Amino acid sequence: MMFSRRDLDRLNGILAEAARREIMPRFRKLGAGEVREKAAPGDLVTEADEAAERFIFAELERAFPGALLVGEEAATRDPAVLARLADAELAFVIDPVDGTLNFASDLPLFAVMAAALVRGEAAGAVIHDPLLDDSALALRGEGAWLQDPAGMSRELRVGGPVAAASMNGMASWQYFPEPMRSALPARFPAFASVASLRCCGQEYRLAAAGRCDFLLYGGLNPWDHAPGVLLFSEAGGHARMLDGGHYRPGQPSTGLLCAPDPESWQAIRTALTG
Repeated sequence: MMFSRRDLDRLNGILAEAARREIMPRFRKLGAGEVREKAAPGDLVTEADEAAERFIFAELERAFPGALLVGEEAATRDPAVLARLADAELAFVIDPVDGTLNFASDLPLFAVMAAALVRGEAAGAVIHDPLLDDSALALRGEGAWLQDPAGMSRELRVGGPVAAASMNGMASWQYFPEPMRSALPARFPAFASVASLRCCGQEYRLAAAGRCDFLLYGGLNPWDHAPGVLLFSEAGGHARMLDGGHYRPGQPSTGLLCAPDPESWQAIRTALTG
């Protein structure tokens, strides 16, 4: 099965409409009881997350009948659905509000993300910025680009290699298991700066545009990383697990490093792990 440019445009349109209808009208207007904590401290869900996911599901069911739909909130209720991703002819993984903590904190830094998977492999990706109303898009084998609401686009390309001491990175070190969780921050002075936007969708957009040198992630939920890894890879980047293997959406794994090229990837990995 092929996932075409036309299919990608339909997916992008659905996410953009969800942002306009369900997310932005609730931004900075959440009332009492409209923000709830999930299992882990600081892991939030809001009315915007749930309403946007319902809207996206309904539209995808109409546009792609029979496709497997895996959203962050639905998978929280039924984690067993993740096991079906590898064998599905066509599946979509959806993060209705990536950066929910930012959204709930009235911080204008969040995204709507989705990837189309064909037999377990990411074929198309959308990372939509609801405030700017533009989207970072990628189609396997056809590159990555930033597209505005009028349809104007420009190519996305990762930056060139630089020395580790001059690199700026984004790292979600807190999701690594111990002892690596405690050890990683001590390695960060090897770089010019290491930060976190608390929104991997915006971090992937930044890196795919060449404005960030590397990304490091511990926990790898498919709705967070299937869109981002495809976007980054199609922008010319090198994304691998810390053991050197390829990222596989939906498979239990920890430790993803994204860099501009294989040599930079190895230099960053050495600086982080010794």
